[in-house]
Amino acid sequence: MKLYVLFEHASGYSLYVVREFEEIGTFLPQVEEAISDPGKFMQIVKLVGFKAFASAASALENINSITEGILTDALSAFLETNLPKAKTFQLGVIDPKLGAAINEALGFSVTHIGVVPEVIRGIRTHLTHFVKGLSIASVKQTELGLGHSYSRGKVKFNVNRADNMIIQSIALVDQLDKDINTFAMRIKEWYSYHFPELAKIVTDNYQYGQCANFIKERTSLKEDSLEKLEEIVMDSAKAQAILDAARMSMGMDISPIDLINIERFAKRVVALSEYRKQLAEYLRSKMDSVAPNLATLIGEVVGARLISHAGSLTNLAKYPASTVQILGAEKALFRAIKTRSNTPKYGLIYHSTFIGRAGMANKGRISRYLANKCSIASRIDCFTENLTKVFGEKLRNQVEDRLKFYETGNIPRKNVEVMSEALEEHNQLVSSLAQKGKKRKLEEVNGDVAENVVNGETPKKKKKKKKKHQEEAATEEAAAEEEPVAEEVTEPVAEEVTEKKKKKKNKVVVEEEVAAPEEPMHIAENGLSEKKKKKKKKKNQGAVAEAEQEAAAEQEEEVPAAEVTTKKKKKKKAPKEAVDE
Repeated sequence: MKLYVLFEHASGYSLYVVREFEEIGTFLPQVEEAISDPGKFMQIVKLVGFKAFASAASALENINSITEGILTDALSAFLETNLPKAKTFQLGVIDPKLGAAINEALGFSVTHIGVVPEVIRGIRTHLTHFVKGLSIASVKQTELGLGHSYSRGKVKFNVNRADNMIIQSIALVDQLDKDINTFAMRIKEWYSYHFPELAKIVTDNYQYGQCANFIKERTSLKEDSLEKLEEIVMDSAKAQAILDAARMSMGMDISPIDLINIERFAKRVVALSEYRKQLAEYLRSKMDSVAPNLATLIGEVVGARLISHAGSLTNLAKYPASTVQILGAEKALFRAIKTRSNTPKYGLIYHSTFIGRAGMANKGRISRYLANKCSIASRIDCFTENLTKVFGEKLRNQVEDRLKFYETGNIPRKNVEVMSEALEEHNQLVSSLAQKGKKRKLEEVNGDVAENVVNGETPKKKKKKKKKHQEEAATEEAAAEEEPVAEEVTEPVAEEVTEKKKKKKNKVVVEEEVAAPEEPMHIAENGLSEKKKKKKKKKNQGAVAEAEQEAAAEQEEEVPAAEVTTKKKKKKKAPKEAVDE
């Protein structure tokens, strides 16, 4: 059985045949040695076919399909053209997913083990020796260009790009918490040389930094500054205690330069604390848009930590509930396995309020139940197109009911009932949001139409109404003003009318009227009824449309008589039928 090897490169597809495959398979070390020597390797492997990519875009499209394990039309045609029709061979590929796709689509026997990886490594090393016209510089250039475009596409079309912001923000929040605590300890120690009693009265780091920034020299505190202190500490008793302690403080005097440095540092700590609050709000809004059900169930911070530890929301959705339960306690788990002791009951989900509210005997049970609900919520957030908080609220209520069951013994509702109810509410909410979206679109369209009317642009929707009003006005004018219209007709038209009278034995006198710029042209005759005019309009719709376009372009200019006569000739026997009648 012959072995053919498929090699995908940035420049194109290439197919090789391996000589004496059965013998080579038994001497794998000799093959590894032959790879370093191009002469020996070319005796073992021979090029069968090469197909270059037409452009960089086609190369990127083919490589994206190969990485996803999809057989493209170009690759399928290339294999069918260069491989023998008798399927007495084996095709070697580097990617097992691509091999499975080729086997399913074309029915070839595919392998990716054995000698195939070593042969492909040798082909990659000596590609310029097999394909004529390929130089080392051109190969490097094509590989670099395709690598850049492939990486750019992966970054641009990353499914988890919204998760990346959550991962970075929760990491920054944790780092800021550590830094703010460290800086607050430093400022307390530094300012306590001058005012040691303040640290016992104000325990909050953010408030302490604000107080240090406001007080500065403790001897400058007076009754006037009491209101400002109340605003900072939000407690009148604390503000009065600070004022009393400043009068009887045992702290040492401090120089103005030292106070300036303490003030600068306090401002930095206060600014960091305020930025931490803004970042927490950003994280909350991001979690509401990316994983609302998980955030509703377990909280924004714990949910963001779970996503960060898993790497992405998709990875978290793929984890089973048992993995989610101990996520973050890997060291304790492996230590317990190694020492054959009890495994941990919870990881990051320990920071949830549910586990803290449960009793000691029920902490493991509630953590297992909570991990199950977190796994369901993450899968809903990951794979649902229209995200709502309905499922998260229902899952949270289920955990609450389970806590009550452990405490009081009240049996909670079944999961099937709760999920069916949540699904109905979700569908109703999605349909209501869709209707609101349609209403908004209609309002936007109506607003655009109103703006066009203000700017002097006529909307397209009102054309039919205008045409009807124009036709009615034209019929009234034609009935009431027959004689003046006959006088307005030019001489060439009158001559043609007299010729028609002679031919048809002077039976009818034709009178014409040139209507307004946007109105169609009407032909008035003696004793002609409105029904006959309607028949003419139905038969001559094409001619009327042309007349409307020309009349709209002229804008209050009279139509020359020559154009009127030519339009009469174009009509399909309509004037003749009217005259005969």
